[in-house]
Amino acid sequence: MNQAEVNRFNTLYQRHLRLLKLQGKSQKTIDAYSRSLRRVRDHFDCCPDRLTPEQLEAYFGELVESHSWSTVKIDRNGLQFFWRYVLKRDWQWIHIIKPPKIHTIPDILTPAEIERLIGKTRKLRYRVFLLTTYSMGLRLEEALSLQVGDIDAGRKRVHIRRGKGHKDRLVPLPDLTYEGLRELWKRHRHPKFIFPNAGGSMETIQQATTHMDRGGAQNAMKIVVAECGMKKKVSIHSLRHSYATHLLERGLSLRHIQALLGHASPNTTARYAHLTDITEKNSLTTINELINTLHVDLKRM
Repeated sequence: MNQAEVNRFNTLYQRHLRLLKLQGKSQKTIDAYSRSLRRVRDHFDCCPDRLTPEQLEAYFGELVESHSWSTVKIDRNGLQFFWRYVLKRDWQWIHIIKPPKIHTIPDILTPAEIERLIGKTRKLRYRVFLLTTYSMGLRLEEALSLQVGDIDAGRKRVHIRRGKGHKDRLVPLPDLTYEGLRELWKRHRHPKFIFPNAGGSMETIQQATTHMDRGGAQNAMKIVVAECGMKKKVSIHSLRHSYATHLLERGLSLRHIQALLGHASPNTTARYAHLTDITEKNSLTTINELINTLHVDLKRM
């Protein structure tokens, strides 16, 4: 691109970022939507507002071959936002891209596997982080963002702030988790963060202005999964799935689990019924109780 083209793109790009913020999009969404814009710019080496529907059709055709449908969907939504709100143009062309609806079932760790996973994690901050994430069913960012003031030891609960959909919720604080959080905090005594960014000496940690890095936590999980020899496809988010499944197996209602996880729709929580054989056993018991009330002679010819 020549300098005039670069300047025009930068102007539109900044407006794109500004409008995303004004619409209350999360930082994760802003990053994803802005990345989609940069990706198409780099592909064509021009400002995206000059692209024709035919060019975009060809672009997404190539993207489907090289990236996951999840990425394709995010890029489609990012460009759709750009066309609709920044360029204020017709964006009907975007409907040609229809990612298939894929319903996957995540791998679930058993309580014994969770125990082994946490136990083999070497560094205390990561060990406590994994325990905290699992024992309260938190999303990665929710656990990383925990602050000292969010912990209510007296009422044994934790205030989860600005979860998915910018919603707050309160979750129970297990005794073991509180002990772990307390022990970790005694080591670093950061005035704000439970999991401060560990960038050097103890003095440096106490002055940290950000929480622990996402990549660091994810990499620690990846390493310990490999060391445990686990063949399941698991990530930090698997701890949340496992938490919900284990609660369901112990008799908690889906409605209660929905509140603990902060799901907006009960349909999201209901999928955990497919991850445990407890539901199947309960269904069989209920069906037998119903059918066995029927008086049918099965011996008569």
